[in-house]
Amino acid sequence: MMRSSAVFVVLLLTGVTAFAGQSDAGWVALFDGKSLDQFVVTGNANWRVVDGVIEADMPRGYLVSKATYGDFELRAEVWVRPESNAGFMFRVTDPKDPGIQNGYELNINDERKDQSGRTGSIVNVATPLVKYDAGNRWTTVEITARGPRLSARLNGTLIAEATDTKYARGPVALQAAGGLVRYRNVRIRELR
Repeated sequence: MMRSSAVFVVLLLTGVTAFAGQSDAGWVALFDGKSLDQFVVTGNANWRVVDGVIEADMPRGYLVSKATYGDFELRAEVWVRPESNAGFMFRVTDPKDPGIQNGYELNINDERKDQSGRTGSIVNVATPLVKYDAGNRWTTVEITARGPRLSARLNGTLIAEATDTKYARGPVALQAAGGLVRYRNVRIRELR
């Protein structure tokens, strides 16, 4: 017990963060807590880095990864207000204009009028398996895309899964579509 506590303290003091059960093998940080260098900015959102966190409170815009991905695992944390509209786009086919018309979106939007597309849905592909409200707290997001199989977890709970073949490869993107949105610990690992 003493040794694991010491390791935790060392990790805490050095700023090393990892998700439970996640080794560092193959993981790439898309956000280093300092700059948006791994992304191309599109749209009108007022993206900024504040205290090691990406945030925006003006819609609509995306941070689009410079790299493209086919099969991958993405892990990140998101913080929104209940009325905010955020999301994780993936396998985007038009990086200049990401959206559900040309990629997948794991939606983070508790108060969406059409609740079938609320927080946890893969918009127009899979409705949430359970109701999850992300407002006013950090939520760990895990997205896995392997061939046509797509799945998403919020704080470890399977929230959406589907089989869909519309999009096979493309960048990933963080979305600001309304209200205050924040992202941190954005990491991705390609699956072979």
